[in-house]
Amino acid sequence: MLGSSYWLRCVVFHDVAPRESDFTRGMGVSITPTQFEIAIEFLAKYYNPVSLQDVLDHQYGRSLPARAVLVTFDDGYASLMESAIPACKRLGIPAVLFLNSAYLGNHQLSADNLVCYVANTVGLEALNAAARSVRGDAAPKLESFMEVFRVLFPSLSLSQREAFLQSLVSIAGINERELAGRVGLYLTVDHVRDLVSCGFEIGNHTRSHVHCRCLTRPDIGDEIDRNKTDLEDLSAKPVRSFSVPYGSSADLSANVQQHLRRTGHEVIFLSQAVANPCRKDRLCIDRVGTLARNDDSLFLDLELMPRLRRIREWMGFHNKASQSNFGEAF
Repeated sequence: MLGSSYWLRCVVFHDVAPRESDFTRGMGVSITPTQFEIAIEFLAKYYNPVSLQDVLDHQYGRSLPARAVLVTFDDGYASLMESAIPACKRLGIPAVLFLNSAYLGNHQLSADNLVCYVANTVGLEALNAAARSVRGDAAPKLESFMEVFRVLFPSLSLSQREAFLQSLVSIAGINERELAGRVGLYLTVDHVRDLVSCGFEIGNHTRSHVHCRCLTRPDIGDEIDRNKTDLEDLSAKPVRSFSVPYGSSADLSANVQQHLRRTGHEVIFLSQAVANPCRKDRLCIDRVGTLARNDDSLFLDLELMPRLRRIREWMGFHNKASQSNFGEAF
């Protein structure tokens, strides 16, 4: 069962930099160039890297090679251009880059990086003050800045999220545009065009990296459709895939999923680190992130743990079903 159920391995990376900065410290998204080299060479040696086109062809009847793996990058960090992209080119490994058009060119900061920066340079009280400015007494007490992403943001509408960020900028005394331009965290338009010309695929990650569960119908048009159009105008290529920000299936409502299908997104990526089982409907593909430092740890991250999580998920589903049936019987 374990050997046959894993039809595609999919790996996600974010920031590939020698060290974490105030904008990423504590987020768990950074891997050093050395770690990345170990990981990518491991994939090249023991697996068969495939492209998004290969994955789409498989959906329509063409077989993938044994131990197929797809490499992806989220958030469009400029650090990728230093070592990650050159390593992929050297090893002939295709990749998909999921981008937020609002941040290309470094005119503003992603909400995640802004929150991280304020937490690391000003402190948690600034985050709590900004939360109170939006939610009042109903604001949760934030014990760490990661709770902004896990607790606060999923509870806010997009307008409330924007109000929180504006309040945070004011409380911290930041000139966001100047800071974003100075640090240059994200890819530029020229970077994206160069990547496309080298054969890398560009995917949709919403315009401003939002929790999709918060999207109203007008928001969907602005965050999903506008980002798709922006990226297609930039790359002169169709955007065929979508990566769910924060990676949770809780953000993939039926409405969002149907909208993605209608607008030409042929595959959706999550980041719940579970194995992708063999099934007829392969619209949704899960991915594994790794900060592993050696081959043994990579094997655990890519092979063993995703299978165990999938089994746990399967057992939990069937346990709930059994309990439901038991209750209905009485």
